[in-house]
Amino acid sequence: MRYAYGVTTALLLGGAAASLVTGLPAGAQVAQNDAAQMQNVVPRAGAPASFADLTQQLQPAVVNISTRQKVKVANGNPFAGTPFEDLFGGGQGGGATTREAQSLGSGFVVSADGYVVTNNHVITADGQGQVESITVTMPDGTEYPAKLIGKDAPSDLAVLKINAGKPMPFVKFGDSRSARVGDWVIAIGNPFGLGGTVTSGILSAIARSTGSGSAYDRYLQTDASINRGNSGGPMFDMKGQVIGINNAIFSPTGGSVGIGFAIPAETAAPIVDKLIRGQTIDRGYLGVQIQPVTEDVADSLGLAHNRGELVQTVQPGQPAANAGIQPGDIVVKVDGKDVSPEQTLSYIVANTAPGKRIPIDLIRNGKPMSLTATVGKRPTEDELAQQTFNPNTPSEDPYNRNPQRQGEGLAEKALGLSVLPLNPQIARQIGMPDTARGLVISVVDGSSDAGSKGLQRGDLVLSANYRPVTTVAELEAVIRQAKADGRNAVLLQVQRRGQPATYLPVRIR
Repeated sequence: MRYAYGVTTALLLGGAAASLVTGLPAGAQVAQNDAAQMQNVVPRAGAPASFADLTQQLQPAVVNISTRQKVKVANGNPFAGTPFEDLFGGGQGGGATTREAQSLGSGFVVSADGYVVTNNHVITADGQGQVESITVTMPDGTEYPAKLIGKDAPSDLAVLKINAGKPMPFVKFGDSRSARVGDWVIAIGNPFGLGGTVTSGILSAIARSTGSGSAYDRYLQTDASINRGNSGGPMFDMKGQVIGINNAIFSPTGGSVGIGFAIPAETAAPIVDKLIRGQTIDRGYLGVQIQPVTEDVADSLGLAHNRGELVQTVQPGQPAANAGIQPGDIVVKVDGKDVSPEQTLSYIVANTAPGKRIPIDLIRNGKPMSLTATVGKRPTEDELAQQTFNPNTPSEDPYNRNPQRQGEGLAEKALGLSVLPLNPQIARQIGMPDTARGLVISVVDGSSDAGSKGLQRGDLVLSANYRPVTTVAELEAVIRQAKADGRNAVLLQVQRRGQPATYLPVRIR
């Protein structure tokens, strides 16, 4: 499983004390998916009197998945770097040693010949670790060595294969698109190593975004208890079909607080089918970095809330750049689909076939525009990682610590920023080219919205509400206009040393 703390996500894998075992008394066969039989198990109306009959038929197909890994760890030689370091066998500062580790997770069988679905993070080693073996344990304790058939990191899905020499009990994917908020669901897994555990609840939300911005940040949310150890286990509807794969929880404490997330079957089923067939998974790609249109962004531009996404950067030579998309554009519709928190640009594009020409509706400088882009093929995760630049922000003070106040002081009062016009000398000191233009931030009020959003001394302000600013007077003119228009924020385009320029809304105080 993965835990989401605020907008961050952490893996929910079990260690020695917290394992993911999804086991069930073997014996159920394909009959567990017989629609007529399932209708007899659960009443058509009202809360079910019991989940016992349904659970009895489903549990045999839910399994425990364990891996053995080799991981490298530092020696921690206290005498590293001294003449005595070799006494501990470290040498060269202690080096690293390899130790054995184990991870545990849940999964479920999806075919009589032994294909098993789980989360990718369940069978993937962290850091410099290497998975040496994968074992699937059935509910009756029978263990089978498993072969990795395929895995897909972006969707966090993986498929294994076991050879039991006999037909296996299995379950099938259902239609998560027909699921509704308030529907009953049950989850089966092995929280904290407590064997095959069944929990029930309702669907709390559909197409829930956790704020990660990934192409698959679109989950079923449930209040069914999901904890460390449930990762990769199935979420069933009342027909006994898998409508979700338990994947993450929101938890400030590390335990269940009633907010769990599952990968919808509509997302998982096609990917699992391709992994089983050995097919590559091609995703659409535009080559942009985006951020949601928050209330602050909307207020700074006079836009409706919860609509569209803001383009931060555009990769040269990629489909978005070729189509004419620019940083600062607000994309509101892609291929006829509205861009919203529930249906993000990343989700729409990732699920569009490469090579397809799609219309894109956007807002630029307050004016609606329509462009057409030819969707490209998404690079691999390694290729995307190589495109990420690691900035090196200067720690030294690059200019006068007590600059003379520029302008009328409106920027300080309204935004909590003191700024100076950029000149070639300051540009070189803050790591910018001599030709750079803008206003360099000299002081940030830590109690202001600008301070809370991470603006720092030495950051360069390039524009405000899309108007280039090279003098303090120009920035103050934008602030006055925003106030006159009744806007509560100003959208600044900011650049930091070693990083691309980004847009940041700063509230007016």
